[in-house]
Amino acid sequence: MADTVDRMQQRLVYLFGTGTTHGHAGMRELLGGKGANLAEMSNLGLPVPPGFTITTDVSNLYYANAKTLPSGIEDAVIDAIDKVGAAVDMRFGDVDNPLLVAVRSGARASMPGMMDTILNLGLNDQTVEGLARRSGDARFAYDSYRRFIQMYGDVVLGVDHGVFEDILANYKNLNGLASDTRLAAEDWQAVIDQYKAAIMREIEAPFPQDTRAQLWGAIGAVLNSWQSARAITYRRINDIPDVWGTAVTVQAMVFGNMGTSSATGVAFTRNPSTGANEIYGEFLVNAQGEDVVAGIRTPQLLTNAARADLGTKGATLEELMPAAFAELTVIFSRLERHYRDMQDIEFTIQGGKLWILQTRSGKRTVEAGLRIAVELAEAGVITRDEAVLRIDPGSLDQLLHPTIDPSVDRQVIAAGLPASPGAAAGEIVFTAEEAEEFKVKGRSVILVRIETSPEDVHGMYAAAGILTARGGMTSHAAVVARGMGRPCVSGAGMLRIDAKAGTLTIGKEILKRGDVITIDGSTGQVIKGRAEMRQPALSGAFATIMGWADAVRTLKVRANADTPRDAKQAREFGAEGIGLCRTEHMFFEEARILAMREMICAGDAKGRRAALAKILPMQRADFEAIFEIMAPLPVTIRLLDPPLHEFLPHHEREQEAVAEALKMPIDKLKARVSELSEFNPMLGFRGCRLAIRYPEITEMQARAVFEAAANVEKKTGAKVAVEVMIPLVAYRREYDILADVIRAAVVAVEHEMGVKLACSLGTMIELPRTALRAEEIAAGEAGADFFSFGTNDLTQTVLGLSRDDAAPILARYQEVGVFDVDPFVSIDVDGVGELVRIGVERGRKAKPGLKMGICGEHGGDPASVSFFHACELDYVSCSPFRVPVARLAAAQAALLARDGDAVGVATTKRNSA
Repeated sequence: MADTVDRMQQRLVYLFGTGTTHGHAGMRELLGGKGANLAEMSNLGLPVPPGFTITTDVSNLYYANAKTLPSGIEDAVIDAIDKVGAAVDMRFGDVDNPLLVAVRSGARASMPGMMDTILNLGLNDQTVEGLARRSGDARFAYDSYRRFIQMYGDVVLGVDHGVFEDILANYKNLNGLASDTRLAAEDWQAVIDQYKAAIMREIEAPFPQDTRAQLWGAIGAVLNSWQSARAITYRRINDIPDVWGTAVTVQAMVFGNMGTSSATGVAFTRNPSTGANEIYGEFLVNAQGEDVVAGIRTPQLLTNAARADLGTKGATLEELMPAAFAELTVIFSRLERHYRDMQDIEFTIQGGKLWILQTRSGKRTVEAGLRIAVELAEAGVITRDEAVLRIDPGSLDQLLHPTIDPSVDRQVIAAGLPASPGAAAGEIVFTAEEAEEFKVKGRSVILVRIETSPEDVHGMYAAAGILTARGGMTSHAAVVARGMGRPCVSGAGMLRIDAKAGTLTIGKEILKRGDVITIDGSTGQVIKGRAEMRQPALSGAFATIMGWADAVRTLKVRANADTPRDAKQAREFGAEGIGLCRTEHMFFEEARILAMREMICAGDAKGRRAALAKILPMQRADFEAIFEIMAPLPVTIRLLDPPLHEFLPHHEREQEAVAEALKMPIDKLKARVSELSEFNPMLGFRGCRLAIRYPEITEMQARAVFEAAANVEKKTGAKVAVEVMIPLVAYRREYDILADVIRAAVVAVEHEMGVKLACSLGTMIELPRTALRAEEIAAGEAGADFFSFGTNDLTQTVLGLSRDDAAPILARYQEVGVFDVDPFVSIDVDGVGELVRIGVERGRKAKPGLKMGICGEHGGDPASVSFFHACELDYVSCSPFRVPVARLAAAQAALLARDGDAVGVATTKRNSA
């Protein structure tokens, strides 16, 4: 806060485009992305309407001081707005020549649609007449005034936007007017009167006529929108810190609604869905920017090429306004070269004159991001290392899931615009709240809306896909869906949605809430029922980026794989071994679990050995298949570590089957189950504790492992690298007891089968004591050959918190700021992480070069991977589908560590947008 106060003493607002520009692109932290880029474009001499930016420091002090603006801000703003007026030869509040302004938010990270905007500010009953006289177009003036009242009434005064929409819809219906463009000046005047009456009725106060009061009301509303529910949700989803705050940009209005020589639009310098090097965007003639992004009207395409590709009709900007289009293409190229990235640009054409209102690095799909990064690197615009750093590792998850199988027939019932690629199937829901409710119950849903609004962001996040009746490919739904990696079809105008009745009508087809549909965001198709999917092919730009990443990373990436299918998938995704094969997971199939239950419930060693004799060939066959797939890569087998309650027969039918197999009276079996039941099984009779009490279990497993390795070596000639991991060790003596059993099994199998096996023994560190006593456990030739940190259980035991029961605790702790991120998702650096550091340091003190890895789900979390890189672990291990994520994260950690401390990446999310 002291730094904020010091900067506040220097400058409260930064001018741009007034002949004096104070800022530049490197000031995102202070001016937000929007303000910094407007200043940069002004410095470049591009046609930017003049304005000024109120800094993020003001936002932070506003919240620190109970929503009170800091002293000095009023004088600074009034001085700045006078300078803006002078730059365009207008005066704010002047009845004859009024300056109108737009007031917008602007955080340093792009948050499309999440915070508030007010356009046409400065209009009142007198200035609207001056605007009409000066423009010579009364219809334009009163259209602008009604837009301002509607937006200000909703955003600042808190009157529901539906009130205004109903008034306008009723007026058009009563007067036989099909669209907004059919309303004349006198129609807008009538609508304005009804709007003002509605405001008086709703808030018992008139619409403000004082233009300075309007300005401060709008600035306050934009600052307040930083803490709106939708903005908070968006920040939580995208890991944007609350402390960043928002800047406020006040900019002279230019008008796209001044007749047929005016227009407004949104464009991307490359296709944000595919990454293709082509102009992508939409525009509307005689409209303002909100009409495009809010999806109120379905817009037209910018280029003739896009129209041909999509097979649509309607004039393009290239045809209607060729001079402005030509100037726009030059600016697109210049901005992309300057920022060295694909740009998302908002523009307005007023009476044929082009104005650029905003540029920012554009939101894009993962596929597009990969292609753009590779093409920019190959063109020499950026380096290969920069290309690797530009891809969010977590976003790769979106690539690794199914798309619709093109060989299967589709029952297409509707078509819209392909707004965000990928495919999703789910039950129809009509509200964001329903989407969340269904998601909690484990049901996949498609959120169906007339159009989405920022208030729907939590439902969009919960949904598998989004379908809208209105809006284009740059509408709110499209932009947010692409950012979230959700498939989206927008502008499907044939949909008739009745959310209250819970019906979706398409021609004669009537679908109800809960019916299943599939959407294809790559083609715009809506398909009845659940379409068959196929796995994606990972090649092209993905393969190129991963190749560049693998060339720079030092941290190896293994997979957690318990079945041959998992192992095969892991190798396809580039895993360099298996870091965790959980042997108990092999026994949940019905045919196998009975043998496991026999073993657990047997009353003596003879009964256990009889059951284990049935289990051994099953284990051996599984291991053989896995070793054959993975050879010569290392495979870490964790010995049996079941919390017994997962295997005990609790239901009558299950108990009868076990009793029959053991030839044991049912009452005796029930007594045995009761005897084995535990109050806290996660901290009870499991892991090495179970094996020490029943060593025959370890004997069987070791034999299965080494017999399988010997068989595969004989069959394939490939060397099998086996690592056997003893779970839940807390004391060196525990480790030694079981290591002796395992070594005896190795000797026996080598003798019996005439082979020499490569085997190393280690332990899983999942208890705090193990990390603290790592030096003792690794010491000597008989000590552990490797450590693998089981961070799932280590987090539970460090925090004293069961992850299975912790959801309400964790949610509340995030709300009140106990921590920023769920410690079961991203490593608790200061607590669990400290134990990892201690374990590494002490283990390698006893045995320099001791192999160290991690096999919890943290191994697939990018921030955690950066931390593990800094700890100098040898590898991370994660689920097969997270292997590419971990590979890229490990590369980024290596690159970032060259210039600074990679640990910092574990707590700060990069946001290139």
